[in-house]
Amino acid sequence: MRKTVVVDQDECISCGLCIESVPEVFRFADNGKSEAFDQEGAPEEIIQAAIDGCPVSCIHWKE
Repeated sequence: MRKTVVVDQDECISCGLCIESVPEVFRFADNGKSEAFDQEGAPEEIIQAAIDGCPVSCIHWKE
């Protein structure tokens, strides 16, 4: 089973790094915070790089 990536929007600072890194998976929601809108948009390794690069560590895997 593929893991699901989630963004803790309470912690997100809207820096846009994840969106710049993986626009196939992340975008800004209506509230201006990042969201994962397409779980299948990129391989897990690419998504993991965005998770690792998040300056506030608000992106996580959920099983």
